[in-house]
Amino acid sequence: MIDSSDIKRSIEQLSDRLGHTQDYLDLPALNAKIQDLEQVASQPDFWDNQTQAQRVLQELNDLKSHVEQVQRWKTTLDDAQAVLELLELESDESLLQEAQDSLSQMSRELDQWELQQLLSGEYDDRGAVLTINAGAGGTDAQDWAEMLLRMYTRWGESHGYKVSLSELSEGDEAGIKSATLEIDGRYAYGYLKNEKGTHRLVRISPFNANDKRQTSFAGVEVMPILDDSVTLDIPEKDLEITTMRSGGKGGQNVNKVETGVLVRHLPTGILVRCTEERSQLQNKEKALARLKAKLLVIAKEQRAKEIADIRGDMVEAAWGNQIRNYVFHPYQMVKDVRTNVETTAVTDVMNGDLDAFIEASLRQENQVVSQAEV
Repeated sequence: MIDSSDIKRSIEQLSDRLGHTQDYLDLPALNAKIQDLEQVASQPDFWDNQTQAQRVLQELNDLKSHVEQVQRWKTTLDDAQAVLELLELESDESLLQEAQDSLSQMSRELDQWELQQLLSGEYDDRGAVLTINAGAGGTDAQDWAEMLLRMYTRWGESHGYKVSLSELSEGDEAGIKSATLEIDGRYAYGYLKNEKGTHRLVRISPFNANDKRQTSFAGVEVMPILDDSVTLDIPEKDLEITTMRSGGKGGQNVNKVETGVLVRHLPTGILVRCTEERSQLQNKEKALARLKAKLLVIAKEQRAKEIADIRGDMVEAAWGNQIRNYVFHPYQMVKDVRTNVETTAVTDVMNGDLDAFIEASLRQENQVVSQAEV
């Protein structure tokens, strides 16, 4: 049962957290920056460069949202304090519950805000392109790839992102050989970037008449969705471009004309396929954009100074390379190999509840970066 001492304790804890948040943001400097950007946006020639203008407006909106959020949190604490003073005069259970609900919501928002501050990478605020490929394990692996497709779709939808399936290659008997999801929205790439790697499943195979335990693997790749502001020149001689029939739904133009495009980056062997658009030109442009995104991300991971220094990104989806283990039998457990975060709530994870894993990987990554800077 909630009492006034609970409310008082929550107010004290949240006031302390809000103080740290305000110190981190440096509100006077933030307001000065907002004034500077508003001055830039008011210039007559502001829209002459639309790409630059959009970036300025995005930054301006982000800064204003920080200030407005802090003000809302202050109001929540003020309201809760007012409730405490009223309760000294007269007990009111509904008012007590309302105050506690508001403070709990503020705590969740601060948790989310603090986590978002870890997303400071160059492309972390972009949307994400997530590709799943079945690995070792035959039909079971293809079924496992489809399960992962559903898991990431659920995660994206539960976080309010626009999720669209842009590529799908069906399995021979069941499941899928590969699929590509576009998860569009702010920070989707930042949250999902560490999902890249091999995912291992252990279960009783539904495709084995003898009910034997089967280990299956699937590989996940994650790239940011980039716009025209990110430039990267890839020499024509480094590209091999072929066309194909797209297949699947989409009408005669998709099925009977070679609208699909396959782009191979010859120095690294990296391959990107695009078939979702209705014209070959559109698919080529999209495939090249995805290749550019992939090369930039890999170059950063490998600390390569030039694209020509990239050693390739071929990680086999097989034993010994996994980042996370999903065990359905003989016990139920999902455990991340890198952070050691684990849970027995397997069903929740497969329904898209990945936040504990994502948060742990971001915090671990941030610690590594901080130590490197020291």
